[in-house]
Amino acid sequence: MRAHPLARLLASRLLEAAITLWLLATLCFALLRAAPGGPFDTEKAAPPEVQAVLDAQYRLDQSLPMQYLGWLGDALRGDLGPSFQYPDYTVNQLIANALPVSALNGGIALLLALLFGVSLGVWAALRAGGWTDRLLMFVAGLGLAIPKFVVAPLLVLLFAVTLHWLPAGGWGEWDNVVLPAIALALPNIAYCARLTRASMLDVLSAEYLQAARSRGLSETRLLFAHALKPALLPVVAWLSPALINVVTGSAVVEQVFGIPGMGRYFVQGALNRDYTLVLGVVLVIGALIVAINVAVDALRGWMDPRLEQGMGN
Repeated sequence: MRAHPLARLLASRLLEAAITLWLLATLCFALLRAAPGGPFDTEKAAPPEVQAVLDAQYRLDQSLPMQYLGWLGDALRGDLGPSFQYPDYTVNQLIANALPVSALNGGIALLLALLFGVSLGVWAALRAGGWTDRLLMFVAGLGLAIPKFVVAPLLVLLFAVTLHWLPAGGWGEWDNVVLPAIALALPNIAYCARLTRASMLDVLSAEYLQAARSRGLSETRLLFAHALKPALLPVVAWLSPALINVVTGSAVVEQVFGIPGMGRYFVQGALNRDYTLVLGVVLVIGALIVAINVAVDALRGWMDPRLEQGMGN
Protein backbone atom coordinates (compact mmCIF):
# COMPACT_ATOMS: atom_id res chain seq x y z
CA MET A 1 0.00 0.00 0.00
CA ARG A 2 1.37 3.37 -1.02
CA ALA A 3 1.55 6.05 1.63
CA HIS A 4 -0.54 9.17 1.29
CA PRO A 5 1.33 11.89 -0.65
CA LEU A 6 1.22 14.29 2.29
CA ALA A 7 2.55 11.56 4.61
CA ARG A 8 5.46 10.91 2.24
CA LEU A 9 6.10 14.63 2.04
CA LEU A 10 6.19 14.99 5.83
CA ALA A 11 8.51 11.97 6.20
CA SER A 12 10.96 13.35 3.64
CA ARG A 13 10.79 16.80 5.26
CA LEU A 14 11.56 15.34 8.69
CA LEU A 15 14.63 13.57 7.31
CA GLU A 16 15.75 16.77 5.60
CA ALA A 17 15.12 18.64 8.85
CA ALA A 18 17.39 16.34 10.85
CA ILE A 19 20.21 16.68 8.32
CA THR A 20 19.72 20.46 8.06
CA LEU A 21 19.83 20.98 11.83
CA TRP A 22 22.96 18.84 12.14
CA LEU A 23 24.72 20.79 9.38
CA LEU A 24 23.56 24.09 10.91
CA ALA A 25 24.85 23.17 14.37
CA THR A 26 28.16 21.90 12.97
CA LEU A 27 28.74 25.03 10.89
CA CYS A 28 27.82 27.31 13.79
CA PHE A 29 30.19 25.42 16.12
CA ALA A 30 33.05 25.74 13.62
CA LEU A 31 32.46 29.46 13.00
CA LEU A 32 32.25 30.26 16.71
CA ARG A 33 35.51 28.49 17.46
CA ALA A 34 37.23 30.06 14.44
CA ALA A 35 36.38 33.59 15.64
CA PRO A 36 39.12 35.37 17.61
CA GLY A 37 38.79 35.66 21.36
CA GLY A 38 37.20 33.45 23.95
CA PRO A 39 34.43 33.51 26.55
CA PHE A 40 36.81 34.32 29.41
CA ASP A 41 39.08 36.83 27.66
CA THR A 42 39.09 40.03 29.69
CA GLU A 43 41.40 42.99 30.11
CA LYS A 44 42.66 41.47 33.35
CA ALA A 45 43.54 37.82 32.87
CA ALA A 46 42.42 35.36 35.54
CA PRO A 47 45.04 33.48 37.55
CA PRO A 48 46.18 30.28 35.81
CA GLU A 49 44.59 28.00 38.41
CA VAL A 50 41.22 29.80 38.05
CA GLN A 51 41.45 29.65 34.26
CA ALA A 52 42.18 25.92 34.46
CA VAL A 53 39.07 25.33 36.60
CA LEU A 54 36.91 27.31 34.18
CA ASP A 55 38.31 25.46 31.17
CA ALA A 56 37.62 22.11 32.80
CA GLN A 57 34.09 23.14 33.84
CA TYR A 58 33.17 24.14 30.29
CA ARG A 59 35.22 21.43 28.49
CA LEU A 60 37.54 24.04 26.99
CA ASP A 61 40.52 21.95 28.08
CA GLN A 62 39.51 19.24 25.58
CA SER A 63 40.33 19.11 21.90
CA LEU A 64 37.84 20.71 19.49
CA PRO A 65 36.56 17.35 18.16
CA MET A 66 35.91 16.15 21.71
CA GLN A 67 34.20 19.44 22.59
CA TYR A 68 31.99 19.10 19.51
CA LEU A 69 31.07 15.49 20.18
CA GLY A 70 30.38 16.22 23.83
CA TRP A 71 28.10 19.15 23.01
CA LEU A 72 26.34 17.22 20.24
CA GLY A 73 25.71 14.24 22.50
CA ASP A 74 24.26 16.47 25.21
CA ALA A 75 22.11 18.33 22.65
CA LEU A 76 20.65 15.06 21.36
CA ARG A 77 19.56 14.35 24.94
CA GLY A 78 17.97 17.80 25.18
CA ASP A 79 20.74 19.35 27.30
CA LEU A 80 22.13 22.52 25.66
CA GLY A 81 24.71 23.00 28.39
CA PRO A 82 25.58 25.80 30.82
CA SER A 83 25.78 29.43 29.74
CA PHE A 84 29.20 31.09 29.83
CA GLN A 85 27.77 34.60 30.22
CA TYR A 86 25.05 33.72 32.73
CA PRO A 87 26.72 31.17 35.04
CA ASP A 88 23.65 30.83 37.27
CA TYR A 89 21.51 29.59 34.37
CA THR A 90 21.62 26.80 31.85
CA VAL A 91 20.97 27.51 28.18
CA ASN A 92 17.73 25.50 28.47
CA GLN A 93 16.51 27.86 31.19
CA LEU A 94 17.43 31.00 29.26
CA ILE A 95 15.73 29.77 26.10
CA ALA A 96 12.66 28.64 28.06
CA ASN A 97 12.32 32.21 29.36
CA ALA A 98 13.15 33.94 26.07
CA LEU A 99 11.23 31.80 23.57
CA PRO A 100 7.70 32.79 24.74
CA VAL A 101 8.71 36.46 24.56
CA SER A 102 9.97 36.18 20.98
CA ALA A 103 7.08 33.92 19.98
CA LEU A 104 4.50 36.40 21.28
CA ASN A 105 6.17 39.37 19.61
CA GLY A 106 6.78 37.53 16.33
CA GLY A 107 3.34 35.91 16.31
CA ILE A 108 1.58 39.26 16.72
CA ALA A 109 3.79 40.78 14.01
CA LEU A 110 3.00 37.97 11.57
CA LEU A 111 -0.72 38.16 12.38
CA LEU A 112 -0.69 41.92 11.73
CA ALA A 113 1.16 41.34 8.46
CA LEU A 114 -1.43 38.83 7.25
CA LEU A 115 -4.45 40.80 8.45
CA PHE A 116 -3.44 44.17 7.03
CA GLY A 117 -1.39 42.88 4.10
CA VAL A 118 -4.14 40.67 2.69
CA SER A 119 -6.85 43.29 3.29
CA LEU A 120 -4.87 46.10 1.68
CA GLY A 121 -3.78 43.87 -1.21
CA VAL A 122 -7.34 42.81 -2.00
CA TRP A 123 -8.54 46.41 -1.69
CA ALA A 124 -5.84 47.63 -4.07
CA ALA A 125 -6.60 44.85 -6.59
CA LEU A 126 -10.31 45.71 -6.63
CA ARG A 127 -9.35 49.32 -7.39
CA ALA A 128 -6.49 48.54 -9.78
CA GLY A 129 -5.25 51.60 -11.63
CA GLY A 130 -7.03 54.07 -9.37
CA TRP A 131 -5.48 56.57 -6.99
CA THR A 132 -6.14 54.29 -4.01
CA ASP A 133 -4.22 51.47 -5.66
CA ARG A 134 -1.30 53.73 -6.58
CA LEU A 135 -1.15 55.26 -3.10
CA LEU A 136 -1.21 51.88 -1.34
CA MET A 137 1.52 50.46 -3.57
CA PHE A 138 3.66 53.59 -3.09
CA VAL A 139 3.39 53.27 0.70
CA ALA A 140 4.12 49.53 0.43
CA GLY A 141 7.25 50.31 -1.58
CA LEU A 142 8.41 52.67 1.18
CA GLY A 143 7.72 49.99 3.77
CA LEU A 144 9.96 47.56 1.93
CA ALA A 145 12.73 50.10 1.43
CA ILE A 146 13.08 51.22 5.06
CA PRO A 147 15.01 48.67 7.18
CA LYS A 148 13.95 47.63 10.68
CA PHE A 149 16.93 49.29 12.37
CA VAL A 150 15.55 52.59 11.04
CA VAL A 151 11.86 51.85 11.62
CA ALA A 152 12.27 50.84 15.28
CA PRO A 153 14.02 54.06 16.47
CA LEU A 154 11.57 56.17 14.46
CA LEU A 155 8.64 54.49 16.19
CA VAL A 156 10.27 55.14 19.57
CA LEU A 157 10.90 58.79 18.66
CA LEU A 158 7.33 59.35 17.51
CA PHE A 159 5.16 57.33 19.89
CA ALA A 160 7.33 57.23 23.02
CA VAL A 161 9.45 60.41 23.04
CA THR A 162 7.19 62.86 21.19
CA LEU A 163 3.62 61.69 21.83
CA HIS A 164 4.24 59.74 25.08
CA TRP A 165 1.62 57.20 24.07
CA LEU A 166 3.69 54.05 24.50
CA PRO A 167 6.81 53.00 26.45
CA ALA A 168 10.16 53.15 24.68
CA GLY A 169 11.21 49.72 25.87
CA GLY A 170 10.99 47.06 28.53
CA TRP A 171 8.76 44.04 28.91
CA GLY A 172 5.97 42.81 31.13
CA GLU A 173 2.97 44.99 30.24
CA TRP A 174 0.65 44.78 27.22
CA ASP A 175 1.80 48.15 25.86
CA ASN A 176 5.42 46.90 25.72
CA VAL A 177 4.39 44.64 22.82
CA VAL A 178 2.87 47.30 20.55
CA LEU A 179 5.91 49.10 19.12
CA PRO A 180 8.15 46.01 18.69
CA ALA A 181 5.35 44.11 16.95
CA ILE A 182 4.68 47.03 14.61
CA ALA A 183 8.39 47.40 13.83
CA LEU A 184 8.56 43.72 12.88
CA ALA A 185 5.26 43.77 11.00
CA LEU A 186 5.60 46.84 8.77
CA PRO A 187 7.94 45.40 6.10
CA ASN A 188 5.93 42.18 6.03
CA ILE A 189 2.66 44.10 5.69
CA ALA A 190 4.12 45.91 2.69
CA TYR A 191 5.33 42.73 0.99
CA CYS A 192 2.14 40.80 1.75
CA ALA A 193 0.00 43.63 0.31
CA ARG A 194 1.97 43.70 -2.95
CA LEU A 195 1.94 39.91 -3.22
CA THR A 196 -1.80 39.67 -2.53
CA ARG A 197 -2.59 42.42 -5.04
CA ALA A 198 -0.63 40.72 -7.84
CA SER A 199 -2.14 37.32 -7.10
CA MET A 200 -5.68 38.70 -6.83
CA LEU A 201 -5.35 40.49 -10.17
CA ASP A 202 -4.34 37.21 -11.83
CA VAL A 203 -7.29 35.39 -10.28
CA LEU A 204 -9.80 38.12 -11.15
CA SER A 205 -8.82 37.85 -14.81
CA ALA A 206 -9.11 34.04 -14.91
CA GLU A 207 -11.60 32.49 -17.32
CA TYR A 208 -13.47 30.48 -14.68
CA LEU A 209 -14.14 33.67 -12.71
CA GLN A 210 -15.40 35.47 -15.81
CA ALA A 211 -17.76 32.53 -16.44
CA ALA A 212 -19.03 32.69 -12.85
CA ARG A 213 -19.60 36.42 -13.22
CA SER A 214 -21.58 35.86 -16.42
CA ARG A 215 -23.94 33.59 -14.44
CA GLY A 216 -24.97 36.59 -12.38
CA LEU A 217 -23.04 35.94 -9.15
CA SER A 218 -22.50 39.03 -7.02
CA GLU A 219 -19.02 40.52 -6.74
CA THR A 220 -18.96 39.79 -3.02
CA ARG A 221 -19.73 36.10 -3.56
CA LEU A 222 -17.20 35.92 -6.40
CA LEU A 223 -14.56 37.39 -4.15
CA PHE A 224 -15.08 35.25 -1.06
CA ALA A 225 -16.33 32.01 -2.64
CA HIS A 226 -14.18 31.78 -5.77
CA ALA A 227 -11.30 34.27 -5.84
CA LEU A 228 -9.89 34.60 -2.33
CA LYS A 229 -8.69 31.04 -1.72
CA PRO A 230 -6.62 30.65 -4.92
CA ALA A 231 -5.35 34.21 -4.53
CA LEU A 232 -4.01 33.34 -1.07
CA LEU A 233 -1.86 30.42 -2.27
CA PRO A 234 1.20 32.63 -2.96
CA VAL A 235 0.66 34.24 0.45
CA VAL A 236 0.71 30.82 2.13
CA ALA A 237 3.94 29.99 0.28
CA TRP A 238 5.36 33.31 1.51
CA LEU A 239 4.75 32.40 5.17
CA SER A 240 8.07 30.55 5.42
CA PRO A 241 10.29 33.47 4.30
CA ALA A 242 8.04 35.80 6.30
CA LEU A 243 8.76 33.84 9.46
CA ILE A 244 12.48 33.88 8.72
CA ASN A 245 12.22 37.63 8.20
CA VAL A 246 10.51 38.02 11.57
CA VAL A 247 13.08 35.80 13.32
CA THR A 248 16.12 37.55 11.84
CA GLY A 249 14.60 40.98 12.39
CA SER A 250 13.86 40.22 16.03
CA ALA A 251 17.56 40.51 16.91
CA VAL A 252 17.57 44.19 15.94
CA VAL A 253 14.14 44.98 17.34
CA GLU A 254 14.77 43.24 20.67
CA GLN A 255 18.02 45.13 21.10
CA VAL A 256 16.36 48.50 20.37
CA PHE A 257 13.44 47.92 22.74
CA GLY A 258 15.36 46.00 25.41
CA ILE A 259 13.23 42.87 25.07
CA PRO A 260 14.57 39.69 26.75
CA GLY A 261 13.97 37.47 23.74
CA MET A 262 15.89 35.00 21.59
CA GLY A 263 17.31 37.64 19.27
CA ARG A 264 18.78 39.65 22.12
CA TYR A 265 20.36 36.57 23.67
CA PHE A 266 21.83 35.65 20.30
CA VAL A 267 23.46 39.07 19.87
CA GLN A 268 24.76 39.20 23.45
CA GLY A 269 25.99 35.61 23.25
CA ALA A 270 27.88 36.29 20.02
CA LEU A 271 29.50 39.44 21.43
CA ASN A 272 30.57 37.64 24.61
CA ARG A 273 31.62 34.38 22.89
CA ASP A 274 29.00 32.46 24.86
CA TYR A 275 29.37 29.35 22.69
CA THR A 276 26.65 27.24 24.24
CA LEU A 277 24.09 30.05 24.31
CA VAL A 278 24.61 30.94 20.64
CA LEU A 279 24.52 27.28 19.60
CA GLY A 280 21.35 26.69 21.61
CA VAL A 281 19.57 29.71 20.16
CA VAL A 282 20.61 28.79 16.61
CA LEU A 283 19.47 25.20 17.06
CA VAL A 284 16.07 26.13 18.50
CA ILE A 285 15.41 28.82 15.88
CA GLY A 286 16.49 26.42 13.13
CA ALA A 287 14.11 23.77 14.44
CA LEU A 288 11.25 26.27 14.54
CA ILE A 289 11.91 27.39 10.97
CA VAL A 290 12.05 23.80 9.74
CA ALA A 291 8.79 23.00 11.56
CA ILE A 292 7.08 26.03 10.02
CA ASN A 293 8.31 25.03 6.55
CA VAL A 294 6.82 21.56 6.98
CA ALA A 295 3.54 22.99 8.25
CA VAL A 296 3.37 25.46 5.33
CA ASP A 297 4.01 22.66 2.81
CA ALA A 298 1.18 20.63 4.34
CA LEU A 299 -1.13 23.66 4.32
CA ARG A 300 -0.35 24.36 0.66
CA GLY A 301 -1.07 20.73 -0.20
CA TRP A 302 -4.43 20.97 1.53
CA MET A 303 -5.36 24.27 -0.16
CA ASP A 304 -4.20 23.27 -3.65
CA PRO A 305 -4.98 19.64 -4.64
CA ARG A 306 -2.70 20.00 -7.69
CA LEU A 307 0.30 20.13 -5.37
CA GLU A 308 -0.82 16.92 -3.65
CA GLN A 309 -1.22 15.20 -7.02
CA GLY A 310 2.29 16.31 -7.95
CA MET A 311 3.62 14.74 -4.75
CA GLY A 312 2.08 11.43 -5.69
CA ASN A 313 3.78 11.24 -9.08
